[in-house]
Amino acid sequence: MRVFVDCDPGIDDALALAYLTARPDVEIAGIGAVFGNNSVDITTDNALRLMELYGRPDVPVARGASRPLVQPPHLAESVHGANGLGDVETPAPAGAPVAESAAELLVRLARSAPGEMDVLAVGPLTNLALALALEPELPRLVRRVVVMGGAVQAPGNVTPWAEANTSNDPEAAEVVFAAGFDMALVALDITMKTVATGAWLDELKTVEGERARKTSAFLDFYVGWYSSVFGARQCAMHDPLAAAVLLDPEIVTRSVDVPIRVELKGEHTRGLTIADLRPDAANHTDDRPRITLVQEVDGEAFLKRMMDALR
Repeated sequence: MRVFVDCDPGIDDALALAYLTARPDVEIAGIGAVFGNNSVDITTDNALRLMELYGRPDVPVARGASRPLVQPPHLAESVHGANGLGDVETPAPAGAPVAESAAELLVRLARSAPGEMDVLAVGPLTNLALALALEPELPRLVRRVVVMGGAVQAPGNVTPWAEANTSNDPEAAEVVFAAGFDMALVALDITMKTVATGAWLDELKTVEGERARKTSAFLDFYVGWYSSVFGARQCAMHDPLAAAVLLDPEIVTRSVDVPIRVELKGEHTRGLTIADLRPDAANHTDDRPRITLVQEVDGEAFLKRMMDALR
């Protein structure tokens, strides 16, 4: 499998990259960094550091968008630390970003092998929206897109209604959701129910090797923030769950194909992800592309695979 990863590393982005790099059957064709969990300078640097930590220093990393299409950016240092990786020190990367932007790299790779590359998008969707502006045929050049973002029936995590990635660039998300990709959406509805428990975190601390040791240290900071959300020592596994949905779709136990939109104008609901979940939705006239909304997963199987990826 050939995968382009668009991300804003980020602690849970790090786990998604760990999941991908543990698989010898996965070629990471490129990584696009975007603002989000931190500034794009820091997320680009983190992508380089993580590729070296996880044994793939040859993967090209491109710097992407530094801000949303319309609004100012809202970063998440309180969740991910000042350096984006839980304030854990990692070696400075030996490599450097490629000259192309993230959007340019994605378009070039997609054109080079039409229909052969998947996209995992686990940050604000600005880079994908910019790539669509460069290449409107992108939905037919990539095979499948899995997005971590949105909150459909669950509360948001930055406003009562909006999830961080979608809220950080609602216009970009709306462009991408309307583009016609073969797409699956992994929203807060399922990621907030798929958690690394205290027992799982304790087991990770017993795993030998730098890969597991550093990732466990990243999670210590993340869990510190999430413990106030859950009232227990655990954390949501947003981005790595999306990686698993892409690589191991059999973990999805229930999903529905529906039109999905992003609210752009609401005074209190800007960034809201709207899916038409009416039982007779198919009977309504709507030329909006259908997106696979993941509704249930085998969380136990996923957490076992995540642990195996860190061993």
